[in-house]
Amino acid sequence: MQAGLSVPVFTSPIPPSLSLAATLRSRVRLEGVPGELRIQPILERQFEQLLPMIAAYQAFYGENNPRTARNRAFFRRFIAPSEDGMLIGAWRGDDLVGYACLYWHFSSTRAMETVLMNDLYVDEGLRGQGIGRALIEASADVARERGAHHLEWSTRPDNQEAQRLYDSTGAQRSEWVEYELELGDPRDRK
Repeated sequence: MQAGLSVPVFTSPIPPSLSLAATLRSRVRLEGVPGELRIQPILERQFEQLLPMIAAYQAFYGENNPRTARNRAFFRRFIAPSEDGMLIGAWRGDDLVGYACLYWHFSSTRAMETVLMNDLYVDEGLRGQGIGRALIEASADVARERGAHHLEWSTRPDNQEAQRLYDSTGAQRSEWVEYELELGDPRDRK
């Protein structure tokens, strides 16, 4: 992660001159959302609290057997500062209510860094309250401060609820078609 990033979350009245950590740790009041929402990078001491939410995200997308030990090993690499990405949490009091996982990514066509918001998840009972939007805005601010050309993400074609949120952010649907080639579990290839 680049030192000295300043990342304003534009749903809050925080000036853009604050540092990344100070800004994302700030308290945000969203219109129509009860209580305060705090957006901040996931800290090592908060990481275990994130793991059940990662498993819920995976289950939402059809992973029937989330593996806690594998998730712990994989996602720990994104705890700031990280050369790979960042985990951002949305908190209401001591409760984690949503998260985004960002990957530092690249565009060969533009020869620039981009940021991939690979995961965005909000507790099912709290959706539609602005938490997802606050996480997208914080992710966009992290991308801007890294000097990234754009923030990108995707969702399942039938996830209409998420698409309504994404369409309302000013983001444009990509014209690209994605492909995946299953290679199997690398542990099985040894």
